[in-house]
Amino acid sequence: MLPYGRQSVDESDIRAVAEVLRGDWLTTGPAVTRFESELARWTGGVPCLAVTSGTAALHVAYAAAGVGAGDEVITSPLTFVATAATAALRGARVRFADVQPDTGNLDPDAASALVTGRTRAITAVDYAGHPADYDELREVASAAGAVLIGDAAHSIGSAYKDRPVGSLADLTTFSFFPTKTVTTAEGGAVVAAAPGLLAAASRFRNHGLVRDPAEQRDPGEGGWHQEVHAFGLNYRLPDVLCALGTSQLGRLAAFRARRAELFDRYDRLLAGLPGLTLPARRPYVSPSWHLYPVRIGGGRRRETYERMRAAGIGVQVNYLPAYWHPVFADLGYRRGLCPAAEAYYAEELSLPLFPALTDADQDRVVEALADILS
Repeated sequence: MLPYGRQSVDESDIRAVAEVLRGDWLTTGPAVTRFESELARWTGGVPCLAVTSGTAALHVAYAAAGVGAGDEVITSPLTFVATAATAALRGARVRFADVQPDTGNLDPDAASALVTGRTRAITAVDYAGHPADYDELREVASAAGAVLIGDAAHSIGSAYKDRPVGSLADLTTFSFFPTKTVTTAEGGAVVAAAPGLLAAASRFRNHGLVRDPAEQRDPGEGGWHQEVHAFGLNYRLPDVLCALGTSQLGRLAAFRARRAELFDRYDRLLAGLPGLTLPARRPYVSPSWHLYPVRIGGGRRRETYERMRAAGIGVQVNYLPAYWHPVFADLGYRRGLCPAAEAYYAEELSLPLFPALTDADQDRVVEALADILS
């Protein structure tokens, strides 16, 4: 089965991991700091904190933003459920705003219409690796007195109006799952420019521990002393996985280039195919394409999905609208809430896209899709 996405691991990655395994630090060591520093080179120098997953990154970001019971978080439903679930786990009410019909990204006007006095955060999602409209969303968040969060799980290395993702929101989160552009096997990161947000995020990812005597309530207890002033969790990413991530970041430019080449080649080969809508792209963004999301018209998405997979081509659907999950349905969310997102979902199909995909593999995908739709 040709997968829709997969990791790109080579011998340099293996050597980097083996070097850590032979050393003194498996976690909380120098490889973590090195990875965070290398990652910051892609965020315009904005500081980064490594965590155990993209989901953990979202949870940490909401905690750092002070999201809690009684607050509201506005976000897109066209995303993996974790974007909303982690806000709900903080006790917030999630309010789903509709998406732009072409990009699938959060619609700033729809987000603005949902703002209330309880809006604590607005979370954009860079769907497929295409950055959201951050300037417009910044205006909405500023007017609401809310924190702007960027779920950049798909978009590491991307730029919006010549500014790197990671420098656009108050807090940005990355995912390093194997299908993403860069992997640490499992892992993620939180990016924050404001010292207060960065400190809050750092503390939450490490049990909430306070180690600076100047901030402790009982600093005279002893040199070993550490305190918890607010609950946190262990979301530390170990040195072993950070070493893999640092090695991967060294090839991020090459990964992005090959994904862009494949994306453009899909555009050329699929142009004019009946019943097919190709992905949109704004002229002012430089995406890191994680997905190649086509739209299958005429009610034929499921048929196309099943026939492609029967042909050994692992297409995927991204994503079920978050509020369609039973956990949100049980909280009272109903279908029909975001018509554009639901229409997008009804037609969306992700074609295989990863750096090791060959031109011959891609030709096979295109030929199979054309055979179904022609």
